[in-house]
Amino acid sequence: MKSEERNIVHLDLDSFFVSVERLHNRKLEGKPVIIGGLSDRGVVASCSYEARRFGVHSAMPMRMARQLCGDAVVIRGDMDLYSRYSDMVTDIIDEWAPVYEKASIDEHFLDLTGLERFFGTFRWSRELKRQIVRHTGLPISFGLSLNKTVSKIATGEAKPDGALYVPPSRVKPFLWPLSIRKIPMVGDKTYRLLRSMGVSRIQTLSQVPVEMLEHVLGKNGVALWKKAQGIDPTPVEPYSRAKSIGTERTFQRDTTDVQAMDALLVAMVEQLAHQLRQQRKLTSCVTVKLRYANYDTHTLQKRIAYTAFDHHLMATTRELFRKLYSRRMLVRLLGVRLSGLVHGSQQLNMFEDTRELINLYHSLDAIKQRYGARAIGRAAGYGNPLR
Repeated sequence: MKSEERNIVHLDLDSFFVSVERLHNRKLEGKPVIIGGLSDRGVVASCSYEARRFGVHSAMPMRMARQLCGDAVVIRGDMDLYSRYSDMVTDIIDEWAPVYEKASIDEHFLDLTGLERFFGTFRWSRELKRQIVRHTGLPISFGLSLNKTVSKIATGEAKPDGALYVPPSRVKPFLWPLSIRKIPMVGDKTYRLLRSMGVSRIQTLSQVPVEMLEHVLGKNGVALWKKAQGIDPTPVEPYSRAKSIGTERTFQRDTTDVQAMDALLVAMVEQLAHQLRQQRKLTSCVTVKLRYANYDTHTLQKRIAYTAFDHHLMATTRELFRKLYSRRMLVRLLGVRLSGLVHGSQQLNMFEDTRELINLYHSLDAIKQRYGARAIGRAAGYGNPLR
């Protein structure tokens, strides 16, 4: 018996950060806008379509972006504000969709399989888009097809403020004329490698022997070949705000050593932040747990802008610990938990972080990946008796 074909929708807010800024300042409409670090050492987090026409793109050094588009309005950005609008969109989707995944701060995947029996899925998706625009004022595009890869590419072709349905019979004719850059997993390094092999279009990639791609790119080569064929069995992972990661430590001896507890918190946050980045996730909520020697337990949490950077998380963790530890009694246990997780990249935290800092995190993660999580870390997190 033939398995039921899936109906997957990909929703993507158009130039999300810029769109939010324009809601609060209508004078920005029609102007080239760049969001990111204000110093020349900063990088571009987002930009308007008007700025893109000059060659500006996300992750570009701010100095280069200013040179390409000297008339652009440059804004540092407000992740707290963007996070609130992101949650507004998620709340609307949550009321409508049977199964959805929050892929990043501005992207969602919906699995509408079976819904076509009762509603036209494309018509239903258009109505959801209309509701989001009506309630938030944010422009949004979507693609609908049989899997996540094709629907995401369709969204890119539908932008800005558009919609595109690619039926199963049209998947290959739709994909094959497009550049391999359109495939979500093709980064700059992979693109250059494939171009050196004479591959520039998805159709050409689909015709390369899968064994050759596996030899050159490993398992990613096989996955890439399947995507070029329009094959992607990846499920839509149901989103839950309760998803979290955490760690806690019960001490061998109860302590009042604030310096040692601070060092332990540093080590815990480093461990959890590294785990987030390995999973390509961001957190929006930090919780600190403290248990006194008499088993009296207290927790305190704080909502934050989406991040996976140690230094942002450490600042919040230390702030919560200072508020919790007010009785100066012996402490038995400390814990840290990160929740409100979404998929996302470090480009969401570039308003004050330089490219050098981002590259430093990438290097630290590479060392930990190769030699173990404790191979390198901040001196403040090492050498204390509570570890």
